[in-house]
Amino acid sequence: MFARTLRPAISLLVVMTALLGFVYPMVITVVATLTFPNSAAGSLIYRNGQPVGSTLIGQSFSDPKYFWGRPSATTPQPYNGVASTGSNLGPLNPALIDAVKANAKALHDADRANTLPVPVELVTASASGLDPEISPAAALYQSGRVARNRGLSADRVVRLIASHQTDRFLGLFGEPRVNVLELNLALDGLH
Repeated sequence: MFARTLRPAISLLVVMTALLGFVYPMVITVVATLTFPNSAAGSLIYRNGQPVGSTLIGQSFSDPKYFWGRPSATTPQPYNGVASTGSNLGPLNPALIDAVKANAKALHDADRANTLPVPVELVTASASGLDPEISPAAALYQSGRVARNRGLSADRVVRLIASHQTDRFLGLFGEPRVNVLELNLALDGLH
C-alpha cells in the first residue's frame, strides 16, 4: 500500500524537477539570449575588448574627477551583487544619521566651493545597495567638482550629463536618470 502511494509521488517529483529545474530555465535562457542578447549577458560595458562593468550594477567611484553614485550598503565591499541589501536602518537610528553625515562630509570635502543642498540620494543607500543611476540633479550637483578636477568647462560637463540622461519610460513611468558608469566612461573619452 505504501509503495503504491510513494511511487507516483517520487515519479512526479522527478518529472517536475526535470521540467522546472532544467528544461524551463534552459528554454527561458535561449529565448532571452535570442530576443535580448545584451540584457541576457548582464548588460556589460566593454572598453578595448575588456568588460569594465554593467549598466545594471553600480560601481564605487571615489576619485573627485568622477561622478559618484548612490552609497551602497552591501558588504563586505560596496556594490556587491551577491550581497544585495539596504542598510535596514530606520530614520531615527543613530547609525543612519552618522552615515548620512559622513557621506555629506565626504561630498563637502571633495568640493568645498559647492554650497548647494546635497541631494538626498547622494547620502543615503537604496534598498538594493546596487543602484547604477542617479538623478540629473545629483549629477548636476557634482558637475562643478568634476569639471574643475578634469580641467573642463562647467558647460561642457553639463551638456555631457544632458546627453546621457534617460527620461521617463513612455513619458510616464520612472524618473529621469543618469547611468554613473556610462557618464564616467564618456568623461574618460573626452580629450
